Amino acid sequence: MRALLLAALLSANPPPPPAQAQTLAAQKAWEELYLAYSSVDAKGYDAPQRRAISTSLLKGCEALAASDAVMAYSLGERAVAFEETAPGLRCLSRTALASDQRGSAEEALRKGLERFPKEGHFALELGRILLEDKDPQGALAVLEKVPPRAPEAAKARAMIQKARAQSSEESEARAQARAIERRFTGETEDKTKGSVQQASATSGLSYESGVSEDGMRTRSNGRFVVKYFNNSRDFGQRAEYEGRIVGALDEAWFHTRQVLGEAREAPVDVILYTREEFRTHQGSAMARMVAGLYSDGAIRINDAAELTQQTKATLVHEYVHAVVDDLVQAAQGGQHVPIWLNEGLAEYVEWRYLGSDRPPQAVASRMRSAAQGGRLPRLSDMAGQALIQQSDPGLAYATSAMAVRELLSNGGPERLLALIREVGQGAPFEEALQQRYGRSVAQLEETLVSALSRR
Repeated sequence: MRALLLAALLSANPPPPPAQAQTLAAQKAWEELYLAYSSVDAKGYDAPQRRAISTSLLKGCEALAASDAVMAYSLGERAVAFEETAPGLRCLSRTALASDQRGSAEEALRKGLERFPKEGHFALELGRILLEDKDPQGALAVLEKVPPRAPEAAKARAMIQKARAQSSEESEARAQARAIERRFTGETEDKTKGSVQQASATSGLSYESGVSEDGMRTRSNGRFVVKYFNNSRDFGQRAEYEGRIVGALDEAWFHTRQVLGEAREAPVDVILYTREEFRTHQGSAMARMVAGLYSDGAIRINDAAELTQQTKATLVHEYVHAVVDDLVQAAQGGQHVPIWLNEGLAEYVEWRYLGSDRPPQAVASRMRSAAQGGRLPRLSDMAGQALIQQSDPGLAYATSAMAVRELLSNGGPERLLALIREVGQGAPFEEALQQRYGRSVAQLEETLVSALSRR
């Protein structure tokens, strides 16, 4: 109660000065330090002020890393929000692992590898995680980025050998399995048709090409079954098209797993349409309104002939729906999660794919205006109706995604996915939300309106 009261008081006051962060850090008042800066917009400070606040928050992360990983992670997350430093990202990744937030740890390490490529720590630790997750190809790709003269180079070389050995074992196992399958089915290996091709340098999986009973081209592995019409493409064009699609799907799988900490267990159908095909199969109105959809257990992409960045983002969005569907089905058939949560999670992960954790500036401005004027879409009104049918679909999607962002900030993806599984097992959503987050949908709406009104 004291913490909640303090948070309420702080949110009503002007942003605290950097000197307050330094004072609280000197007093080792880590909880008060976190609460003081937990909801402050770092953009409200100039660069030296952000650096001072980040330094104070990082001291808390390092001080609590061994004794209170959850609070240390929270302090590290805010430290990085004020300034992305190598020590901050190291502490953030370390405490994320200690608090069982592997997706967040991986994200921090990838950010560190991108921002500080000369520091071998990030590539080494990311490679270690990928090896533990049985992704030797992905581990090889990052371990080779450890600078040869970095202190971590010797450990990286040893891990590279281990990754190569695992990769070789996987390749041999796949070849043996394929040989056994051919022996039992009587199939002979054809060097020009249906050959096994490596999907990408990071997938660690192989795709097989074929033709379905309805004449669609197929490309499948343990994660995806891609289907599309030939559209008079010759062999070279098909191979090039399939290669680009495979790369985009692997990217969607990897990004989702990076953000949420896990991906779908069962393979999912991905049906690729041209604009004309989508209009024929889904109707003209739907073809005008959506870039893609997930329905009847399949991702259906509108206008996949040109694989643009937005098409790739749509693949990510719809793949998240497939993950949620898999989570609910694996939980043995309870209730569907509210539409705002399903769509909000997909939209948020799509934002992350496009390089942000917030909506575009124009949408953000509309959200702030709607929040201040009492016109923000209500979550309770978006529980059972498709967001595309709302009066302002763009605002509905963005509001839902910001609500998901609020939930993710309190416990990360692990808690949110646990909520989804619990609803899938039959728990009423309101009860499950109250139990896991200590708030109702109405209280979540109030928090959202308050936060958006200040942005």
